[in-house]
Amino acid sequence: MTRLDHRRRLFLDRDVLHAGVVAGAVCVLSAGLVYLGYFAHVVRTARRAPTAPARGDTLLLFGKHAPGGRLDADFAARIGRAAEVWRTRPPRVIVLLGGSAPGHPAEADVARAALLAEGVADDAPLRLEKTSRDTLQNLRNARTLLADAAHGGPVVLLSNRYHLARCALFARQLGFDWELCAAEPALRFTPTTVFRLAGEAAYVCWIDLGTRWARLIRHRRMLERVT
Repeated sequence: MTRLDHRRRLFLDRDVLHAGVVAGAVCVLSAGLVYLGYFAHVVRTARRAPTAPARGDTLLLFGKHAPGGRLDADFAARIGRAAEVWRTRPPRVIVLLGGSAPGHPAEADVARAALLAEGVADDAPLRLEKTSRDTLQNLRNARTLLADAAHGGPVVLLSNRYHLARCALFARQLGFDWELCAAEPALRFTPTTVFRLAGEAAYVCWIDLGTRWARLIRHRRMLERVT
């Protein structure tokens, strides 16, 4: 399944559409104020995230679309930060997250090759999760992988600053003990970054309000999708 096919299938799912209608209605009825609140939350999370873990001993490195195995600037920033964390405070295990469409290298494999090129040791405790296609699947599969390994303790969620609020939302809903680690040294308000922050705010609004609504009406199937 291609990346576009995966997104189309996701956003045409009836539970996802149900949550979207609820979130859209709330934003319209509030004259956009609810969305602005989520936008402020995403920006605040992006600005305040540290660049070094404080307590987590398992690092979850989120993958990113890498057509043909080529890193873009955002994915390269994630790799660079993970390598820096490895050099300064080696985690017990680094879980590389992300699959790919058939016939293309998995994001986890791309990340592993890039980390080794950055100087991470060949015998570093890298574990690869190569079947997920989005952030929620990343964390669901990581939870299973870590449970199978009898892992306990906090995990570090490493990604680009604009993406961290979404990572934190799903980690909280899936029951992780987590902390954030930002790929970039600081948040820079470029047009591209603002656009991405706005998109992430819409996504976080959609998922969070949809989850709250599902809890209110006791919609078990919707809740099972995000918990």
